[in-house]
Amino acid sequence: MTTKTCCGTTSETQTKSDSGYEIVRLEKTDKYCALCDQYAEKHQTKPVVVLSCDGACLRGEVARQAANELCYSLAPEKTVRICLGAAFTKETSQRQLVRNAPRLISLEGCYINCASRMMGGVIEGLEPEVINVDQLYDFDRKLFGTDEMLDEEIKAHGRGAARQIAARL
Repeated sequence: MTTKTCCGTTSETQTKSDSGYEIVRLEKTDKYCALCDQYAEKHQTKPVVVLSCDGACLRGEVARQAANELCYSLAPEKTVRICLGAAFTKETSQRQLVRNAPRLISLEGCYINCASRMMGGVIEGLEPEVINVDQLYDFDRKLFGTDEMLDEEIKAHGRGAARQIAARL
């Protein structure tokens, strides 16, 4: 099926299945990261597990900054940030952190909620608390790329959003 994209170009796309799901084929791997699993095991008793959008856009970068600020500066004793790639692509300790979380928060860059939807695809019945980080700060909503805002502003938006989220913990 040929469709128009947001930028006016056309592309070949697969249609959604009748059940409303995208079908993803991931190559399996035997590779293993001991550091990743050690990190997950070290933090498995923390009460709040944080998923984060890691998009390459401005909104994703602010969400990523907010997740780091929350988990490594503002509330490190309560929160653990997972590696979305490891948790999504393979049955790992990272995925176990998500599956067993007493409280699961997903910091999404925007309303598409990619991180939540990705993890919901590999953990049936997953219901994270979704926070659309782009609603926690004021900015020119026409901006998309991380090169369209100064790094200092991006970090300030991330810190401000993280403070608001930390106040909810």
